[in-house]
Amino acid sequence: MQTSPPERLDRKLLVLAGTLLIGAIASLLDSTIVSVALNDIGEELDASETALSWVNTSYLLTLALVTPLVGWAVDRFGDKRMWMFALVVFLAGSVLCGLAWSVESLIAFRVVKGIGGGMVLPMVQAILAEAAGPKRFGRVMSLVGIPGQLAPIMGPVAGGLIIDAAGWRWIFFVNVPVILLALALAWKVLPSSGERRGTRVDRVGMLLLPPGMVALVYGFSRVRDVSQLTDPFTLAVLLAGLALVAGFCVHSARSADPLLDVRLFRSRVFSTSSALILLHGVAIYGTLFVLPLYYTRVLGHDSSTTGWLLAPQGLGMLIGISLAGALTDRYDPRTLILGSTVVAALGTVAFTQLAEHPGDLLLGLSLCVRGLGLGVIGVAVITTAYRDVPADRIARGTVLIAVGQRVGASFGTAVVALLLSVGLTAAPGEAGAGNAAAYGDTFWWVLGLVALMLLPALLMPRKPREPETGVEREEGQPAESGHH
Repeated sequence: MQTSPPERLDRKLLVLAGTLLIGAIASLLDSTIVSVALNDIGEELDASETALSWVNTSYLLTLALVTPLVGWAVDRFGDKRMWMFALVVFLAGSVLCGLAWSVESLIAFRVVKGIGGGMVLPMVQAILAEAAGPKRFGRVMSLVGIPGQLAPIMGPVAGGLIIDAAGWRWIFFVNVPVILLALALAWKVLPSSGERRGTRVDRVGMLLLPPGMVALVYGFSRVRDVSQLTDPFTLAVLLAGLALVAGFCVHSARSADPLLDVRLFRSRVFSTSSALILLHGVAIYGTLFVLPLYYTRVLGHDSSTTGWLLAPQGLGMLIGISLAGALTDRYDPRTLILGSTVVAALGTVAFTQLAEHPGDLLLGLSLCVRGLGLGVIGVAVITTAYRDVPADRIARGTVLIAVGQRVGASFGTAVVALLLSVGLTAAPGEAGAGNAAAYGDTFWWVLGLVALMLLPALLMPRKPREPETGVEREEGQPAESGHH
């Protein structure tokens, strides 16, 4: 089969990619940079562990809720208008977060920030897909994806340095000059939005899914111990959330153009991949909530030291992502994901022993091993998820996977925070947040959630991907690149 030489990445396309990257970098760092500030925020705003979890959960959940609307908004208002709007909202949210006077106000302003941040990354992919075309999209997204791979390393480190130098509020204020530069470049570089396209939004889906997801996460956040599961208000919120989400699933299965296309779950490969993506988000972000509090409150490290101590997980993920391409060519998805899950679980074991105060070196090596396993899992699942998805529905599958990643991250943070709060309340002996045993016990649950990935992994296909035509591979390319 003859293959034409790859089209050149011209200067205009590279300038566009660089412009978008400047706007995206603050959003890429945001979900990890805040993790090292949780102790300082909790002390200044007098917030409990459960309340602190909502500083991250509210942002991550908003990202999930906004993602399905991005395609409609771009079609309705145009690329440039929506990009500028997303940056302005993200900028306003950053300033408001820096000015927050209570944990409740901070959570509300994180929602504002999430509305802008939730649009940024999908729009980077959409704008570059249109500008680059299918033959150049994979290469340009690989370049843009490098900072995304580095974000889990740089976020905690940068956050720690900023906090120790200027205080936690500056992890939000530092976004201001970056976003102002991004706005100025976007105004000059991005082409005009052009003619608006009249597209329909799934209004019924909007009335069912977002409130249902919020009700479920909020309901779980109210539970401090098992007895509170019978609290009438908490039970009502959880049941309402379940009813709304179930109603959305029925609506989506019957709708011609739903907010999220649940019919894709009829594919076993896609549904098991989605379950793995959800648990993957739980495994990563649950740890990013518990560990900074352990390092600061139990071991007494400052924020910059905590940032460096968290970096090995990001480093391991970067190594895993880099190796995953060669590994997915050599091994079938089931074998690769099962093996990587075992690696991630082994990297979690040391954290179940926090009551014995294992050394920072052992914990750092364990984090790196954990990140290595999670990095390989993420890429292997994404590259397998679309195997049975028709080419004309890959875009819908990409949105569904992105929502799953973000719901897993928000749900994981909320659940792990709840488990830690219950452990700290019930733990005898050393009082309050200084009880290392409670942190170790929480990691037994985290280990269980990592091990839970073995169940859907067993349902993944054994055989490697069949050779595809060039057209099919290029249409599937955006979905793989979208992981970063």
